[in-house]
Amino acid sequence: MLNAYLENTLAYNSSLCNGCGLCVTVCPHGVFEMDGRHAKLVDSHACMECGACQKNCITRAITVDSGVGCASAMIQAALKGQKEPTCAGEDT
Repeated sequence: MLNAYLENTLAYNSSLCNGCGLCVTVCPHGVFEMDGRHAKLVDSHACMECGACQKNCITRAITVDSGVGCASAMIQAALKGQKEPTCAGEDT
């Protein structure tokens, strides 16, 4: 089971959100949800820093350093043949 990644590089500026909802659609962990006409950051600790939200945010309301954190841990574990990567910032 993946551990929660407690520190990450995700930053969200809601004042730049145009309400397109793409971040909600592409996020594999439900970090965002729609709140009326704007996205709302609901669980930043669930972010695995894959970068999908940032790549799809045309207003640049979302920034994240993709390739670090949980996504990186999962890739490294797969490359090393490990079955259960950790996303708690520990070396896998």
